[in-house]
Amino acid sequence: MKTNWAKGSMALFAVCLAFGAVAEEPSISRVSVRQRWPWSRLADIDYVLTADPTQSVDIVVTAYNGSEQLAIPADAFTGDLYGVGEGAHRIVFDPTKTAYTNSEVLTKFHVSLTPTPVPLYMIVDLTKAVGAAGQVEYIYPGDARLETYGRFTNVWFGVTNDSVYATSKLVMRRIHAGSYKLGAYPPTTEVTLTRDLYAGVFVVTEAQWKRVMQNTSGTTYPQGRVSYNDIRGATNDVPRVDWPSTGTAVGPTNFLGILRAQTGFPDFDLPTCAQWETLCRAGTTSYFNDGESTSVNDTNILKRVAWCLLNASTLYPVGQKEANLWGLYDTLGNTFEWCRDWDGTVTGNPPDPTGPQTGSKRVYMSQNRAVALSSYVPSTRSSDVPTFNTTMSFSFRVVRVLQ
Repeated sequence: MKTNWAKGSMALFAVCLAFGAVAEEPSISRVSVRQRWPWSRLADIDYVLTADPTQSVDIVVTAYNGSEQLAIPADAFTGDLYGVGEGAHRIVFDPTKTAYTNSEVLTKFHVSLTPTPVPLYMIVDLTKAVGAAGQVEYIYPGDARLETYGRFTNVWFGVTNDSVYATSKLVMRRIHAGSYKLGAYPPTTEVTLTRDLYAGVFVVTEAQWKRVMQNTSGTTYPQGRVSYNDIRGATNDVPRVDWPSTGTAVGPTNFLGILRAQTGFPDFDLPTCAQWETLCRAGTTSYFNDGESTSVNDTNILKRVAWCLLNASTLYPVGQKEANLWGLYDTLGNTFEWCRDWDGTVTGNPPDPTGPQTGSKRVYMSQNRAVALSSYVPSTRSSDVPTFNTTMSFSFRVVRVLQ
């Protein structure tokens, strides 16, 4: 059914409330939904979450017109959706991002809000259409696939046991907002990330790249020798792609543009430098990201967690070395990883840093340390750099920042 968000005031919304099964579980109450008409098409969904003060939950929004469930893209809802604690909250609905156009008013619009546990992993099946059964799976605390021992807590080591997770599926780990110590060892710069994000447990493999770009098969080796422009788009594209001035925009025919369209997740992107170092360090402050090393001389540790010049003369399939504390593989070694940031100096230390506004080179991250290494012009592939040996290849890891 088509709708007219441009004419007249939206009718008063009916609201469905989703409560926890027992009193002790998180519950939602006092839901109100109001369109900001006539000055805006946006609609505010206000609610109160009752939960234990130590709990946080994600909120699933289901929208209806009468009894008809509406197909609403993920980016139409923003606000207090992820990692929400007790208290009053607001979700903002932007109908202009939906398929519903300007022919009539949705007079029977209502929503259901459901509190759910915060997932630890998200699995996206790259072979399935948006919204298809099984296209997206979440792994929650308590799942039998998760292991806790030694310095590891709730890590899915079994993701390396089946090549499907590095070929036709994309597996991502949830990383929580917070303040983290970053910078050269010992890290002393406190950087704050204000939103949770998902990070790929592997760099994008050749098979995943080909699945997205050509719908063909490939190997579990990293998709190396790709440029920043191949992944996101270039400053001379039409329209221009120039993070951060053009925001999260990417080229529709570049990898991220196609991935977003195929999966229905419009927030897939490269990590910023701050996000990459956070996911690489995984909360550690050690020289590498193992929690123990104190200097470059701890080569026995480096060889345990990374393919590097000490133990490799070629690329290796992903996931063969020890994971970091958050279950992410090859955050050190095997390939360099592109980040979004322009190279250069910035003043201050704002939350969610984005790097310089302009530049000529994009940053890539180190093979053997959890800090930025250097930069190249964004059209560079490793084959363009004559001093690179066979282990030095540009690849990348996908993140999804939750808005």
